[in-house]
Amino acid sequence: MDTFNKDRLYMQMAIDEAMKAQALGEVPIGAIIVHNEKVIARAHNLRETTQNAVTHAELSAIQDACREMGSWRLEDTTLYVTLEPCPMCAGAILQSRIPRVVYGALDPKGGCVDSLYRLLNDPRFNHECDVIEGVLADECGEMLTAFFRAIRERKKKAKKEIVQDVE
Repeated sequence: MDTFNKDRLYMQMAIDEAMKAQALGEVPIGAIIVHNEKVIARAHNLRETTQNAVTHAELSAIQDACREMGSWRLEDTTLYVTLEPCPMCAGAILQSRIPRVVYGALDPKGGCVDSLYRLLNDPRFNHECDVIEGVLADECGEMLTAFFRAIRERKKKAKKEIVQDVE
């Protein structure tokens, strides 16, 4: 299988993780880490569940991959994530020496790989990543758009019910 199709296959696995997050009421973001064509870690957002700001999909996957490999250096791995990593996750990617990152949807409000900053390709750091953007971007983006649309609709409905109760 060529790289393009492998990237799509692994991104679909990350999407499957994102769907697990969504089922828990979490922002639907999923991540997997692959080493030698084997998935060594998979995770999804758990911030609401854990009430912990650092339980992003990427960080949880990195922690699991480090345990699996017995090292903090995740050389020869690829991280697949459904949304462009934030500054915290981009920092963890650099610190763990992941050489390749593939992501789905851009994050114009918080992405630090291409949108707001280019942390993974800044030559001032001692590590840079090969970055592939936009793999299954429509699927990844639509999942997030639908999730936040549903939240806005629930809030609007709740507000309308409160107003009706007051009248």
